[in-house]
Amino acid sequence: MDWTWFHQLGQLEFWEGLLAGFENLGPLVPILLAAVESFFPPLPLVAIVALNVAAHGGVLGFLYSWMGVAAGGTIMFLLWRRVFKRFFWKLASRSRKLERAQQWVNHFDTASLFMLALLPFAPTSFMHFAFGMSDMDEGHYLRTVLLGKGAMVGMMAVFGQSLLSSLRNPGYLVLAIAIWGGMYWVSKQFCKKHDIN
Repeated sequence: MDWTWFHQLGQLEFWEGLLAGFENLGPLVPILLAAVESFFPPLPLVAIVALNVAAHGGVLGFLYSWMGVAAGGTIMFLLWRRVFKRFFWKLASRSRKLERAQQWVNHFDTASLFMLALLPFAPTSFMHFAFGMSDMDEGHYLRTVLLGKGAMVGMMAVFGQSLLSSLRNPGYLVLAIAIWGGMYWVSKQFCKKHDIN
C-alpha cells in the first residue's frame, strides 16, 4: 500500500500548495463549501473556516464562511418551513419525533436560540428542522440565528488564524487548542442543559 499521500500531509509545502490553489478559485468556492455543511453535517465547519481564513485572510475568510453558513442555514430552514411543513404537515404531525421537536422548540426564548446558534457543536441540522416545523416567526428565527452564526464563525476564524500563526510560532497552537476546547465544553454544557442529543 502506497502511503506517500499520508506523508505529504505532514509537510508544510503540501498545505501551502493546497492553499495557493484554493486562493485562486475566488469567493464562490469558499462560500459554497461553508453552505454545503448545512446540508451535510459531518463536514467539519471549523476546518472549512480555518481553510477559508488561511486562503483569504481573516476578514475575507470570515465573510465568505459566514455568507456560506447563512445561505445554507436559510435554505434548510425555509425548505422545512415552506415545503415540508406546508405540503406534508398532516402526515408528519403523527410522528413522535416531530412532536418531541415541537415541544423542544416551545421552551426556547431569543437568548437561548442565539446561544444555540452560537455553539459550533450544537446539532444545526436538527435545529433547522425543529424550528422550521414550528410556528416561530420566520424573520425572528433567521435574524437571531444569523447573528449567532456570525459570532460562531468569528470565533472559528480566530481559531483558524491562531492555527495558521502556529506554523510560525508554536505558542499560537496553545491558543488554538484552548479556543477549540472552550467552544466544545460550552457546547456540551448547553446541549446537556436543554436536553439536545
